[in-house]
Amino acid sequence: MVLMLGVSLYGMTIRMEEAGVSVTMLLLLALFIGFVACKELVEGWKKAAFLLASGGVAAWINLLGGDAYFLMFYFIVFEILSLLREQFEIAPFFYAVPFLMVARQTPMELPERCIVMLLFMICYYQHDFVVRSYRKQTMEDTLLEQRLKKDMSQKEYETKALLQQNLLRSENQILEDRARLSQTLHDKLGHGINGSIYQLEAIKVLMKKDPEKSDAMIQAVIDQLRISMDEIRAILRKERPEKKELALLQLYKLCEDCNEKGVEAEVVTEGDVSLVPEKAWEVILDNAFEAVTNAMKYAKCNRISIKIVVLNQMIRCTITDDGKGCGEIKEGMGIAGMRRRVREAGGTIGFETQAGFTVNMLLPFK
Repeated sequence: MVLMLGVSLYGMTIRMEEAGVSVTMLLLLALFIGFVACKELVEGWKKAAFLLASGGVAAWINLLGGDAYFLMFYFIVFEILSLLREQFEIAPFFYAVPFLMVARQTPMELPERCIVMLLFMICYYQHDFVVRSYRKQTMEDTLLEQRLKKDMSQKEYETKALLQQNLLRSENQILEDRARLSQTLHDKLGHGINGSIYQLEAIKVLMKKDPEKSDAMIQAVIDQLRISMDEIRAILRKERPEKKELALLQLYKLCEDCNEKGVEAEVVTEGDVSLVPEKAWEVILDNAFEAVTNAMKYAKCNRISIKIVVLNQMIRCTITDDGKGCGEIKEGMGIAGMRRRVREAGGTIGFETQAGFTVNMLLPFK
C-alpha cells in the first residue's frame, strides 16, 4: 500500500503542489500507515519496534504540520496500552490515563478533543477487554472440545476393543466346549455303539440257528444302549453352559449388533457377577433386549450403556441411552412386561425420561 501510494503521489507531485497539498506530508502519512500495518504482521515485543517507528513518523509529521496533527499521538498511546495489555494484562483504569493529553492545546476545541479521546478509549477498551477476552474464551473452549473429542474417540476405541475381546473370548469358550463335548461323546459312546452294531450283525446271523442265544444278545444290546443314553444325559448335564455365560454372551452380541447399526453400545460389570442367580439373569436379559430395542426404534440415540453392579444383597442393572427421552411414559406391553418380570423376581424397577431414557432395576439374591 505504501509503495503504490508513493508511486501515485510521485506522478501527481506537480498537480498537488499547485493545489497547495504537501506531497511530503502525504508520503509521511502513508509511511505512518505502513508501519502501523506492519505491526500486525509480527508477534510479541517485535510490535514495539514498529510502534516506535510510527511514533517517530508521527513526531516528524507533527513537527512539519504543527499541532493540527497532535491527535495522531492519541492513537500511538492507545496502541502502546494495547501492547502492554497483551503482554502484562494491565488493569482497565490505565486506559483513562491518556485523557490527560486533552489538556494539550490544538486547533480542535477542548470538548471536541474529549469526544475524540472518549471514542478512542471506547474502541480500544472494547477490543482489548471484551473482544480479546471473548477470543481467549473461544480458544479455550475449542481446545477443551478437541480434548473431549479425543477422549471420547479413545474411550470409544477402548470400548469397542474390549467388546471385541469379550466376544472373541466367549466364542473361543464355546468352540472349546464343543470340542470337549465331541471328544467326550466319542470316548464314552463310540466304543459302546460300535460294539452294539457288531452284536446286532451277529444276532442277524444267529437268529434262525440259535434263537435263545440271539434273544440274550438282543437283551445285552438293549442294556448297553440304555447305559449309553444315561451317559449322554449325564454328559449333557455336565457340559451345559451356565446361565451367566449365556446371558453375558447374548448381551455382548446385542451390543455388537447396535455398533454395527451406528449406535455405540457397551456392557459394564462391577462386582462378582458369578453370584447373580439364574432368575435374575433371565430378567436382566429380557429387559435389556426390550429396552435396547425401544431405544433403537424411538430414541434416536448415539450411545447405549448396560451396567450391572453386584452389591451386598442386591443386583443393580441400569440401561441408559442418550436419546431424546420423553415427557410422559406411555406404558404399553413392553414396559408392562418389564415391570411384571421384575415384580415376579421380587425386585423394583424405575424409569428416568430426562436427558435420554434410563431403566433402573434392583433385583434380590434369591
